[in-house]
Amino acid sequence: MNHLTNITYQKEDDIPASELASVFKSSGIKRPADDLTRLQKMIDHADLLITARHQNQLVGIARAITDYSYCCYLSDLAVDIKYQHQGIGTELIRFIQAELSEEVALILLSAPSAMDYYPKMGFEPIDNGFKIARRQ
Repeated sequence: MNHLTNITYQKEDDIPASELASVFKSSGIKRPADDLTRLQKMIDHADLLITARHQNQLVGIARAITDYSYCCYLSDLAVDIKYQHQGIGTELIRFIQAELSEEVALILLSAPSAMDYYPKMGFEPIDNGFKIARRQ
């Protein structure tokens, strides 16, 4: 079933934490989906929220942190599993890029299961990064 023609993409400033939790759970992404307080902070402090909706239901989201000048961290890209493999993730990334200038690098940390996905979207692998892992 191809839902792609009925998908609405838009930049949103705020969405309910319960909607974010729902798309996280339905996508398979590992996030603190049961901690609505934490999810609300993730929404409140994001610089960019691009949503994909089918009949007003949130089916995909791209959430990013950026300075709009040098770098943008794509912190979440999640699409409901029933809507995956239809180009929704690609469109969400395209909408993020449309909000940025060409001088802004788009970076992300990939889940091991998505390592083959991002090169197809134009991302180049890097091996010069570091992280301090979160405790929770």
